[in-house]
Amino acid sequence: MIILFFTVFAALFSVVNPLGTMPVFIGVTETNSRDERNKTALKASVYMFLILSVAYFAGKFIIQFFGISIESLRIAGGLIIASSGFALLTGNFSKHKGMDQKVHEEAVMKEDSSLTPLAIPMLAGPGSISLLISLNENYSTFWETITVFLTIPAVGIVTYLILRSSHYIFSKMGASGLNSVSRIIGFIVIAIGIEYIITSVMALVKQLI
Repeated sequence: MIILFFTVFAALFSVVNPLGTMPVFIGVTETNSRDERNKTALKASVYMFLILSVAYFAGKFIIQFFGISIESLRIAGGLIIASSGFALLTGNFSKHKGMDQKVHEEAVMKEDSSLTPLAIPMLAGPGSISLLISLNENYSTFWETITVFLTIPAVGIVTYLILRSSHYIFSKMGASGLNSVSRIIGFIVIAIGIEYIITSVMALVKQLI
């Protein structure tokens, strides 16, 4: 179970990618006080935890309602995850999440940007949601379900600490340092997305044979 926890934690952390959200967080909180930034970081992390928890436990019932097979969800989720990875590699992660200049200006003007755009779609996006729905299907025993679920608050805590320290991290690493780390994470995210697509395609092929 420990191996499962760290494996899922690494995958979920890479897809949520709080490091990629840091520039957006810095941009929308640049005029806020330190206490206000910490509060925003906490609220965004809590919102992310709630959204992903609901997706993890209720997601499979939602896709069943719409008649979507788990393999189709995995392929779609794999494509989204892989495209997020490419966006990280090319430095277009914010635009990939819909954070163009107009949206960024609206976010800066908002009194509270913790729910949108920070929690949704920057942290809890389609990629992380589809990943958790697939994991719920793959690991269905009681202890497996609990183990996978515990990775959500764990990623939430790490996300909070990263966002809370984002101004400090940025001052030490700079834009080039963050870009380098984002590219490494992007490569991992692409690999996760492709793995989901390959696994799902192979499962569909076996069903046809």
